[in-house]
Amino acid sequence: MLRIRWLGRVPYAESLALQHGLFDNGSDQHLLLLEHPHVFTHGPNADLATNLRCDPVAVGAELVAVRRGGDITYHGPGQLVGYPLLTLPGDVGAAGHVAAIEQLIIDALGELGLDTAGRFAGFPGVWIDPEGPNPRKICAIGVRLSRGRTMHGFALNVATDLTYLREHIVPCGIAEHDVTSLAEEGLDVEMATVVEVIARLAAHRWGEGIIERQDVAWRHRVEDLSAFSRGEGPGDPVTDGGDHMARTEESAAPSSTRSEPVRLLGRLAQAGVTGGLEIAQRKPEWLRPKVRLTPEVLGLRRTLRELDLVTVCEEAGCPNLSECWSDGTATFMVLGERCTRACGFCLVDTRRPEAPADDEPGRVAEAVERLGLRHAVLTMVARDDLADGGMAHVARCVEAIRERCPHTAIETLISDAKGDAASLEVLFAARPDVLNHNIETVARLQRAVRPSASYARSLAVLSMAKTAGLTTKSGMVLGMGESVEEVDGCLADLAAIGVDIVTLGQYLRPTSNHLPVARFIEPAEFDRWKRVGEEFGIGHVEASPLTRSSYHARQAAERLDAVPVTLSAGRLSP
Repeated sequence: MLRIRWLGRVPYAESLALQHGLFDNGSDQHLLLLEHPHVFTHGPNADLATNLRCDPVAVGAELVAVRRGGDITYHGPGQLVGYPLLTLPGDVGAAGHVAAIEQLIIDALGELGLDTAGRFAGFPGVWIDPEGPNPRKICAIGVRLSRGRTMHGFALNVATDLTYLREHIVPCGIAEHDVTSLAEEGLDVEMATVVEVIARLAAHRWGEGIIERQDVAWRHRVEDLSAFSRGEGPGDPVTDGGDHMARTEESAAPSSTRSEPVRLLGRLAQAGVTGGLEIAQRKPEWLRPKVRLTPEVLGLRRTLRELDLVTVCEEAGCPNLSECWSDGTATFMVLGERCTRACGFCLVDTRRPEAPADDEPGRVAEAVERLGLRHAVLTMVARDDLADGGMAHVARCVEAIRERCPHTAIETLISDAKGDAASLEVLFAARPDVLNHNIETVARLQRAVRPSASYARSLAVLSMAKTAGLTTKSGMVLGMGESVEEVDGCLADLAAIGVDIVTLGQYLRPTSNHLPVARFIEPAEFDRWKRVGEEFGIGHVEASPLTRSSYHARQAAERLDAVPVTLSAGRLSP
């Protein structure tokens, strides 16, 4: 089987991190198809003094060194980039793999109506009219092959701005021959059409005709967002069927005057989701939690008030609060209560955030010590207003807890820091016991559910954490219109980059301005996904209707030896 992913426009560094995750940890056959923002890449033997003719920053491009064959090349909008992550038969070497990619592109161009494509002796890649008076390159190819596993791939010019190739660099170090594109050759072909042809041919070449494909949405507009994501406030609270992940009405952002439930939105409709449950529909019995206010729970709450701390357990009205607190696990929300993003499923305040509190790491550490917590989870709002996305602050919280409570396991549930590796590495260096970043939903629904994030970026963040040697964790909220097969595919992707723990739970709509619930998922389906995920190679899958990101966090980490059991043997003592 070949797993094909159309990922949209992805910064080069993020795609490289994702490739490394699939290359280092996976054995599945993957083909990533995407576009890049303007970027020049070069292999270790590139002659930049001769072949780089511009200041990349001046032309709005990055310059990135990579471990692949070839000289300098360009990627940008209007160019289809393909990265086959494959395990090759033992008798297929690098030359054979390059030849296979060349033939794939030649066959695809022939189907698209360009039958003059072929190979040009002495020059890798695919060329137009290679035996004529004006051979011109339409597709660059550069690969890496190690231990039978491949990465990097091809860049096919569909409707590319050829100025970047003709004036700013000597592409692939070849000065004597021109470059071209489908558009320049007179073919007005949509990128989606090219992707369809490449995907079908690749499935036969590398997947024995069997394909599992997922695409992110092709287009999106501001008006396609949920009313909450457009900034219209939370709307009317849902009194039954509401989201236990949502914040209380008193602490939420100012309410909209809108009284009618928001209609199904354009972005969901583009993704193929129509209909949904009525906002007043009662929840089934398995979605009705029972919170027990035991002395341990009340004592923990009292300590939190004394230290002026916020837990996502309370803010989100988590149905598992009493169970987790009684077990010695709590989730602190650091960096304030206001988020710089507005996801269509989440009711966190989106007003302008305040500056991080310098004393917060100390207060969190004191709370962990006073409460005798076995397992402390630090979650955060997205802080795109901060240069490092808030990663240094979270790292300080980790260090403060370690100093006062060396026997407490620490899990961090973080935003994506816009995919910035340097910012993420600040937190990685603090070595949390578990690094959690939620992918939230399947590829097709990403832009409807969390428009400021991306499927590729989340996989890249998790790949970077895994490369750093951390125990990694991710989660999804289900019931927003995804198919069973799409959830299976997402679990396969998480397994392929080495994610250790995954949580799956039911989405419950917090207000009328949030995305509708497509369906309530039966407990048996969650049981099946647990089996599927663990069969794919994920170490532990926690899946049930009421599962949230930190549910059974300690137990999952202990099962994987992410934290020594002896270090978390204490009891909660309020």
